[in-house]
Amino acid sequence: MFPQSKSGKRGLFGLFALCALSGMAAGFVAAGPALASDGSEGDNFAVYEGHVVAEDGLVVRIGPSTRYRVVGSKEYGSKVGIVCRVKAERIEGNPVWYKLSDASYAWSSQRDIVSDGEAPRWC
Repeated sequence: MFPQSKSGKRGLFGLFALCALSGMAAGFVAAGPALASDGSEGDNFAVYEGHVVAEDGLVVRIGPSTRYRVVGSKEYGSKVGIVCRVKAERIEGNPVWYKLSDASYAWSSQRDIVSDGEAPRWC
């Protein structure tokens, strides 16, 4: 059923052939980009605006928790682009974290940011 290479091993072509035969390839093509999307590569997702309200500044992390490494900061009053929001570690009772538009892996607690307008969509 799987096409095999001369070495007798089933390769990527064999897997693709099986998916195509079973009708799954269309599902992978349609769902793949949406699942991998982070909003920073020209997607059709809106980037919401906000500003930093933490007096000591904003800490930017690679994930939505204080367990993730710090990768930057923003000063009080700075504008930030927000891609979406998730529920994660609670910071002073607030479980919402914003994915920032600065980089692929930039997160900060909603506690330190005020959205300037419509609430960002859920990730």
